[in-house]
Amino acid sequence: MTALAFVVFCVAVLVAGRGLASGAMGEVMRVRFGGDAERTRVVVDLDRNSRGQVIRAGDDGRVVVALSGVAPPRGLSGTGVGLVRGYRVAGAGASSRVELDLAVSAEIERRFILPPGDGVQHYRYVIDLKATGRATPTPRRAPRAAPRPAERPLIYIDAGHGGRDPGAQGAHARESDVTLAAALVLKQELERSGRYRVRLTRDSDVYVGLNRRPAIARQAGADLFISLHADAIADPATRGASVYTLSEQGAGRAVREITRDENWHRSLNLPGRDASVDRILLDMTQRATQNRSAVLARTLLTEIEQADHPLLRRSHRDAGLAVLLSPDVPAVLLEMGYITNPEDERLLTDTRARRRLMRAVAVGIDAYFAAPTGTLQVASTSEAGQP
Repeated sequence: MTALAFVVFCVAVLVAGRGLASGAMGEVMRVRFGGDAERTRVVVDLDRNSRGQVIRAGDDGRVVVALSGVAPPRGLSGTGVGLVRGYRVAGAGASSRVELDLAVSAEIERRFILPPGDGVQHYRYVIDLKATGRATPTPRRAPRAAPRPAERPLIYIDAGHGGRDPGAQGAHARESDVTLAAALVLKQELERSGRYRVRLTRDSDVYVGLNRRPAIARQAGADLFISLHADAIADPATRGASVYTLSEQGAGRAVREITRDENWHRSLNLPGRDASVDRILLDMTQRATQNRSAVLARTLLTEIEQADHPLLRRSHRDAGLAVLLSPDVPAVLLEMGYITNPEDERLLTDTRARRRLMRAVAVGIDAYFAAPTGTLQVASTSEAGQP
C-alpha cells in the first residue's frame, strides 16, 4: 500500500470509528455560493462534522469532493455562481460527493470546516476556488436537464411467501394469503397520505425468491423496505407481534454477499479510489442502515402497542434473514402475530383488525420519516452568501 493510500486508509478508519461510536449519521443540508469569476466560495452546510477528500481538483473542468459520515439528500442540485456553472450532491448511505461543474478553469485554493458558532447552529464545509486562466476542457457529456423536484420517499412492501411457498398454516388460513392481504391494505394507507411512492414485491399469489425481494427494492432505489409475515410455533398459546432487524452476524454476511462482485463499489456509488477505503465506506453505510432500521423498528412497535395489538414480551429481535441483507436500504421484518394461535389468527384474518394494525404501521412509518435519523432532508435551491 502506498504512503498516500495508507494515510487515506487511516483517515477513513478514524472517521468510521467516530461514526460507529456516535451511532448517528449526518446529512448534507444545502450548498451556497459567494464570490465572482476570479474567486468563488462554496459552502456546504452539514448537520454534523465531516472529513473531506478531493477526488477531482478542477484540471478537467470539474471539482469533486467526497464527504464522509453525511448522507446525500435527494434532488440536491442546481446552478452555481462565479466559477461554478452547476452543482449536484450524489452518493449513497453515509458518504456524499459534492460535484462542481466549472464555468472556467479553476483550482482549489483552500478548504476547511467551520464548527457551529456565532449564531450558526450547523457545520460548514468551505471550498475556496481560484481561477487559473487555463482553458477549461469542453464537456463531452450531454447537457443536463433542469433539476427535478425532490421525489417522495419510495417504500417497498414485501408480502412474505407466496406461490409454491405458502408459509405457515393456521387452523383456517395460510401465511401467504394473510401477508398479501395486509400488504395491500398497508399500500392503501400509505398512498392515502400522498407522501410516499409505494410498491409491492408481489401483488398476487406468486413465488418470489428470498434474495430477489431486497434486490428488487435496491434496484429501484427504495428508501425503506418492510417485509410482512405471520409467525408459527408448536405451542398454540404463544401470541404477539414482533419486529426483526439485521443482526451483527447478518451484517457481516451482507457485506460478504455484496463484495463477491468485483464491481460492487459501483452499485453503492462509493467515492473512494482505493479498495480498502471503499470497504470502510461500505461498513459505514451498513452501520448507518442498521441504525435507521433500528429506529424504524422502535417506532413501529410503539404505534402497534398503542393500537392495542398484542406484542411478544421481547418484541424487537435481530436475525440474519435474507430479506434484511441490503447494506443501503433500511429494512425490517414484521411478524404480525402467530397464525398458530387462535386469537392472533382471528386478528390477522379479520378485515377491521387487519386495517387497524396496518394503520398503526403506516403511522409508525410517518414517525420514522419525521425523526431526525429518518428524515430525507431536501434542499433544491442554492443561496448566495458567506458562511
